[in-house]
Amino acid sequence: MIEIEFTPEDVARTRFVISPLWEVIASVRILKGADEAGIHRAWTDQVRPRLAAAKVDLTPLTELIPVPTRALAGFLCPPPTTPLTSLDVELATLRATPLELLRTSSEVAPERIAALRADPERELGRLAETIEAYWELALAPYWPRILTFLEGDILFRARRLVEGGARGLFNDLDPQVAWDAGMLQIQHRFARGRRTLDGLGLLLVPSAFVWPRVFSVLDGRWQPTLRYPPRGIGTLWDPPRTPTPDALAGVMGRSRATLIAELTTPASTTDLARRTGLTPGGVSQHLSALRAAGLVAGHRIGREVLYARTRAAETLLGAAGSG
Repeated sequence: MIEIEFTPEDVARTRFVISPLWEVIASVRILKGADEAGIHRAWTDQVRPRLAAAKVDLTPLTELIPVPTRALAGFLCPPPTTPLTSLDVELATLRATPLELLRTSSEVAPERIAALRADPERELGRLAETIEAYWELALAPYWPRILTFLEGDILFRARRLVEGGARGLFNDLDPQVAWDAGMLQIQHRFARGRRTLDGLGLLLVPSAFVWPRVFSVLDGRWQPTLRYPPRGIGTLWDPPRTPTPDALAGVMGRSRATLIAELTTPASTTDLARRTGLTPGGVSQHLSALRAAGLVAGHRIGREVLYARTRAAETLLGAAGSG
């Protein structure tokens, strides 16, 4: 068990962040077999064949992420410094990794780490390009849905903090985490001992792909960080309860509301035509209108274009469903 001692200043500086780069790392773990419960099967069933068809060499990334995971090389996903960063910003940080961090990194993949140390500029650039390629294939089409889910958890946790203070925030964060007398206790497979935050506070990072574990960063090179699964993570890929909300259909028309509701996961025009009974031409026209309105986005994967809901569409569906 790790015990983290909080001062009043640490409580005041504790905050939430979202990290696209961490979701890359955590999702690679899922694809390598770290999802024994199968809660991400709907995602992996789509993504695995897509990655195979693209024939992108992902070894510069995947070799650095062992499963089972005892530790990760710290430079691979440093905690972000802003609440909602972008993958581009995080990759810029990765490309600028100091050589000293490479020298002190975990020896998870000795040959890959040795190559990074031998030519940091070239190999870090290659790693960043690999992450970009993986992101476009595996995460970009799903990101609005994931981001909406993560932001919803942050809003819930913020209310818990307001209503119940630090105890209210931490006591239902995860079964592996508990708050007791100014001390945060984290069940850990390998690490033990007591740590202090030195007035820096704790970064709390909800992660769609981290369950059933929590991951901590407490080595002193970055702000202390805890990556945890958001509440209700098992429902992330569930289809909406109401296929086509009547309220939404009344605003934008039944066909367009049906298409938005069907996009629980990214789909092509052909897929949507088959599932909705609309003609391919009709689907294309409606998608063009929805795209112009900022409600869907197209992601080109090889010769195919997959359409996905945007955050604005997720918000509309949520509001219509609540109504």
